[in-house]
Amino acid sequence: MLREVFDRLGLSRLLASVLVDDRDPEWITYPLPELIRTMVLLLCQGYRDLDDADALREEPAFRLAVSQRKGLSPLKVSELQPGVEPDRNPLAPEHLASQPTMSRTMSLLSWTTNRAGLRTVLFKCAARRFRTMRGGRRAEKLTVDLDSLPVYVSGHQPEAAYNGHYGATVYHPLVASIAETGDLLDLDLRRGNCHTAEGGMEFLLPLLDKVERAMCCKAAVRVDAGFPHESFLAPLENRGTRYTARVRNNAVLNRLAEPHLNRPPGRRPQEPRAWFHEYTYKAEEWSCARRAVLVVLEREDDLFLHHFWLITNRNIDEMDAPTLLEEYRQRGTAEGHQGELMNVLAPLLSSTVRPKASYAGHPIVCESPSVDAFAVNEARLLMNALAYNVMHAARTLTELATGEGWGLAHFRERVLKVAARILLHGRRATFVVNREVAPLWRSIWRRISRLEWQPAG
Repeated sequence: MLREVFDRLGLSRLLASVLVDDRDPEWITYPLPELIRTMVLLLCQGYRDLDDADALREEPAFRLAVSQRKGLSPLKVSELQPGVEPDRNPLAPEHLASQPTMSRTMSLLSWTTNRAGLRTVLFKCAARRFRTMRGGRRAEKLTVDLDSLPVYVSGHQPEAAYNGHYGATVYHPLVASIAETGDLLDLDLRRGNCHTAEGGMEFLLPLLDKVERAMCCKAAVRVDAGFPHESFLAPLENRGTRYTARVRNNAVLNRLAEPHLNRPPGRRPQEPRAWFHEYTYKAEEWSCARRAVLVVLEREDDLFLHHFWLITNRNIDEMDAPTLLEEYRQRGTAEGHQGELMNVLAPLLSSTVRPKASYAGHPIVCESPSVDAFAVNEARLLMNALAYNVMHAARTLTELATGEGWGLAHFRERVLKVAARILLHGRRATFVVNREVAPLWRSIWRRISRLEWQPAG
């Protein structure tokens, strides 16, 4: 199912066109797109460690799903005639790639060019899914949610550091997603103790240009309280991009809010209430005053009123305060999708520099250059994001087929991890799934058959 989604979005051809493979073609057993499909499908099924590739090398469904060969040839083994030595590498592989091959592939993907290629594939996977399911049309407007996430690590990973906010040793990547759809757009791995907004504008501005070319006419931005600094807000205003952000409370804002924090006299109603107060606020570091909205909330079982501030460059005629709050609250949906990446796929970033003193029991005479372990970890994170987008595309089709919502973990356990028999008939393989799952698969497959990416023009 996932391979079908992968190919109908044109990702296999795209991978072959944007990634650089310096291996000698005459010695290649596994083409690079086939290796990437193997990694993506392993991650989608919950196999996070490259060692899992060895355990599943003989699994026929995986071999059929990742191979570039046609028909039943992935399940067949070419045999040498007795006494004939192989001429370089003419044999078809008998199984999936091994763990050492997968590890070398990750080193290959860590090159700067290939990481840029993975980012291109990740973005186009989201854009193509979105456009294809809209008949090729762009949306009028979309919201880009920018956030930072902790990726917990163990051991001595390069650039990982203790982060006091999370109370653990982490990487602290930036992640951007489309709020309305849940598709991931890009990720940028950063050291563990960096500030939330560090590098945010350099990361966001080129992404907004791509979103407006490929997905919508006008993109807006939504961020939390870690981002509203002058160096972040001013470029968005100069670009004409609308934004909504929460701002941290401080002494000045608390003094402005204090007169509005008294609970009205009388018995509180059954439904919690909300009050909004408009201000113009200029922080010391800001170059100009900006619209600030004080939101005061009455929460159940709370004795005192709760309050926080939102800032925006939208005027009140364009979006009033209650609508602004409702728009900001939709950020919770985006955080839920980003949380699925971290909790369901659970990226395992464990690459580190391990210099070898010997090989096969013999001392190393000429040391090979060590890999950039931080770059390898970033490539791993991008592969997890690509796996998320492929799963999300299939999950979205499942929601359309069933008319109900599906969490990513539920989708994996109910739809992807099904027992099956594979029956071979001449040139055809038939997957026989159990009776409870078959109607669900049939309805999903009808949706997949309509998913066909057509390049513009």
